[in-house]
Amino acid sequence: MTTRIYYSIALLAYVGLFSLLMLWNTLISPPEKLPVTLALIIVITPMLLPFRGFLKGDLKSCSWMAYVSMPYFIHGCVESYSRIDFLLPALEVTFSFLLFLGASLFVRHSARNH
Repeated sequence: MTTRIYYSIALLAYVGLFSLLMLWNTLISPPEKLPVTLALIIVITPMLLPFRGFLKGDLKSCSWMAYVSMPYFIHGCVESYSRIDFLLPALEVTFSFLLFLGASLFVRHSARNH
């Protein structure tokens, strides 16, 4: 039961982080010096690499998803410190932390159960 809850937390955090990054880089504040497509490739591609295995619940992909979430956590911390409006970076920090926590605990408890 708990592994399913941890996986659900990780999956919801992934969807939230993905949606936030897509909206942030396209509608809310698109980059001024880069084309939007290049910014999306840079920002979104790392999240898509382990996505297929993450959806299947593969332990290796879930652990990689936890590792991939850390640069987003750091980016959100830096942005929330340097910006006046810190709502979007705070959401990025929250979603990336929940993704890390949910994926890590899912891997830990799934490995114990097998």
